Amino acid sequence: MLASKFMTKKGINVGDKVRIKSKGNEFVGIVLPSAEFLEIKLDNGYNVGFKVENIESIKVLAKGKTPAKPARAKLKQDPSLPLVSIVHTGGTIASRVDYSTGGVSPSFEAEDLLASVPELLSIARVKCMLFSNILSEDADFRFYTELARALRKELLSDSKGIVVTHGTDTMHYTASALSFIFENLPKPILLVGSQRSSDRPSSDAAINLINAARFIAKTDFAGVGICMHASTNDDFCYVLPGTKARKLHSSRRDAFKAVNAKPIAKVSDAGIEYLSDYPKYTGGGLKIYDKFEEKVGILKVRPNMFAEEIYFFEEKKYKGLILEGTGLGHIGITRGKNKENYKAIKSLIDSGCIVCMTTQCIFGETNPNVYVTGRKLKALGVIFLGDMLSETAFVKLAWLLGNFGREKAIELMPRSLRGEISPTRGINLL
Repeated sequence: MLASKFMTKKGINVGDKVRIKSKGNEFVGIVLPSAEFLEIKLDNGYNVGFKVENIESIKVLAKGKTPAKPARAKLKQDPSLPLVSIVHTGGTIASRVDYSTGGVSPSFEAEDLLASVPELLSIARVKCMLFSNILSEDADFRFYTELARALRKELLSDSKGIVVTHGTDTMHYTASALSFIFENLPKPILLVGSQRSSDRPSSDAAINLINAARFIAKTDFAGVGICMHASTNDDFCYVLPGTKARKLHSSRRDAFKAVNAKPIAKVSDAGIEYLSDYPKYTGGGLKIYDKFEEKVGILKVRPNMFAEEIYFFEEKKYKGLILEGTGLGHIGITRGKNKENYKAIKSLIDSGCIVCMTTQCIFGETNPNVYVTGRKLKALGVIFLGDMLSETAFVKLAWLLGNFGREKAIELMPRSLRGEISPTRGINLL
């Protein structure tokens, strides 16, 4: 039984103080948000988890209290400052710690950000919008489409640019999606996250938000980027290109890096230092292509693969597959049972599925012309994607199939549309 069902059955809520007897030992603590195991925070500050089947008895000693909501910021806008829209989607940057449980939950509404970071009001006039309040792992293609439609309204408003608060775990997927959705983007969209919630002394939320607003207020950048800590210190942030950024650490404040590319800019109290070329608005109407094909997947190549894993995508009628290959873009196809992988890939491509190759390596690029494996895969019709990140390739393929169909997707996957392949060769779709 899952802990959540066990808690419901026993009438136990998050925040309750309980005494648990398990395997002859007794523990007293506060119930934390629990999924598979029942977790409690002990008086000494440590957390401990219990399998439900090992709990011999549980008694509620005191019912938990609902934490009070923080006070709302009183907005005193300076009409002489540029207007920045903050669109809130959820994540740690808009979360607070419930000190009665030790848990972190996405509980702020959009304007509550200003209560935590009043410095924003000295940089820009701030317009807040609550789009959603979800954990980033729950974001999907529909989320990208609906978010883009909400952002369109802000792009056509008098805002200088948009800050999108977002959970960090899948922020680079969303940055890629928005990069492809919008063409002829007239102003900046910066995704901003936080590795640690706003209530914690070590939070990175404030400096990320401040520097994102600072950049938008003064830049002529017209694209999608990510603004996050550049180091573990509170000294400056990088603005990273939306299709070349990746989360490389699970918890450090400088988790995001540009891969096979330079940051766009360094932003701090001292101002903006541009580090690479960046897109600027050159005119033309804003275009939006916001559809995604659901039947697209990623398969990580590894030793001891089975052809059945590849046949799955044919059986389920997938229209696109990203193979995250080894080294220069390889998968075992030349020896023993690996020869069946070759047959499976050929069958998948013959079924009409587009198969593309990226590399598991963080840096560098694919190259089908060095080894026999690459040459054979290329001859089959596998599309090699240079140094495009696997996550970006996944989003791009779903986006191309959703908006332009199979033939156009085959043509455009190996071409750089939004700087996703180095060197960039920016083109318009229509």
